[in-house]
Parts: sequence; structure tokens; C-alpha cells
Amino acid sequence: MGSVALVTDSTALLEPEAAAASGITVVPLQVVIDDVSYDEGTPEATPEEVATALRDKRAVSTSRPAPAVFAALYERLAAEGVEAILSVHLSAEVSGTFESALVASRNAPVPVTCVDTRQVGMATGYAVESAARVLAADGSLEAAAEAARSRAGAATSLFYVDTLEYLRRGGRVGRAGAVLGGALAVKPLLGIEDGVIVPRAKVRTSAKAIARLEALAVEAAGEGRVELSVAHLAAHDRAAALAERLSEQLGDQVAAVPGGEHVRCVEVGGVLGAHVGPGMLAVCVAPLADPA
Repeated sequence: MGSVALVTDSTALLEPEAAAASGITVVPLQVVIDDVSYDEGTPEATPEEVATALRDKRAVSTSRPAPAVFAALYERLAAEGVEAILSVHLSAEVSGTFESALVASRNAPVPVTCVDTRQVGMATGYAVESAARVLAADGSLEAAAEAARSRAGAATSLFYVDTLEYLRRGGRVGRAGAVLGGALAVKPLLGIEDGVIVPRAKVRTSAKAIARLEALAVEAAGEGRVELSVAHLAAHDRAAALAERLSEQLGDQVAAVPGGEHVRCVEVGGVLGAHVGPGMLAVCVAPLADPA
């Protein structure tokens, strides 16, 4: 098969410059603030704007790209000469984005393979990056799709939120809400399991929750080589401190990223931020099954 285009969505937390350099097309999801919809990443829907809106108790929600958006993109890529498309997205259990891509793929002018990573955030990003490496090495679309699925399936996603309220509002809390309920003074520590948000621990204070998050991340890393990232919303100092501690504990076991850091530290976009709320900390541990 000839030229293959790689597509993902904005929740994968890829740096725009890095995505462009790797030939990855990123489709934005939408953040809706006070009934006005913005593409994720625009000045009106930055993480800072979303965090402020949430704190001010304004109406904040999100929406997926419509199938027509993917259809137009697939048509444009085909017109530019690509012969097939690999479209890799966040879990269908928490967003309709994968469904939109799948619907659009059925009438695309070139073959489109859609991958549901069953993950969110950087776990999806790592899956996309693995697929990009396969394609850059002249691997097949099938091999790239399998690399994405395998990388996502091996990743561990963990996150701490100050409150379940924002997840409840968006209907994303799933089993975590049933288990944790409305327990007072519980700081939820959550994870992703087969695409669904699940409880990982009940902790009484934020300090203990973050310590537990750190311990679970180290445990997930095991003894093999991994890529590791820390993400946050409006909690830069806590995220940077956690990234530094994880880097010290795991050392060269963690593969360095461009810029030399061993632990990538990023702020989540407005879409994920709208569902987790200010103060969220997340860790993604992704074993390296392919060359870094």
C-alpha cells in the first residue's frame, strides 16, 4: 500500500509542532462555554479559560466532531494523494469521536481504518506516536494500527481529581461514581480500564491521594523501559513536583523526550479539563514495545 495518512483528535495531547512534523492530522473536539462552541485549542477554549469558567460555575460542556468533519478531512487527504488513512481516537466509552470517524469512514474515497484506543489523554497520544513510527519506517497500515492498539492496551492511565462533580455533570463517572458515591472527604483516585473510568483507591486527603498516585505509577512502570507523562489542569506546580519525583525514582528507565526531560509534563486541553476540573493530576505509563 502506498501513502498512508495518520489522523487523531485533540484529546491525545500531542504538541501541534510535533504532530505536524510527524505528518499527524489533529481534529479538534469542541468546548461549549455558556452555549457558545469553540474548537479545542482556540484562545476562547484554552485550559485556563475552561478552569476559570468551571470555578465560576458557568455552563461548560463538550461535543465531538460531527461525522461530516471527518468526511471532509478524509476527502481532502484523498485529494492530496493519500491511498489510505489510519484514524486513531480516544475511548468510544467516553466520547462519540470514534463513532463519528467510523461513520465517515464508510463512504470515504480511500480505505480508512479506525482505531478505538480504549484510552484517553497521553495514552492515546502514545498510541498515535507508535503508529507514526511504524509508518515512518515504511510499515503497513495494518502494522501501524496494531502498534496503536498494542501500545494503548499496555498503557496505564491514572488520575486524581479534587471532586467527582465535573465527571458526574458530564456523565463520564461510570463505575467510579457507583463505588465512591457521595462519600464525604474522599479524594478520588481513578483509572481507565477497557475504556471506562474505574475507581483505583479511596483516599481521605489530597496529599495521600497524590502519594498513592505516585506509588501506583512506579508500580505500573515495573522494571522495563517506559515513556511516562504527568498531566494536570490548573495545577502546574503540583504536576511539576510529581514529575520530578517520578523522574528521580525511575531514572533512566524512563525514555527521554525531545528537550531531554524523562517525564513529560503537560496541561490537559479544554475538553478533558471540562470533565475533570481544576486540580486534576494524571499519570500515564506506557511500556516501550517499539524503538524510542
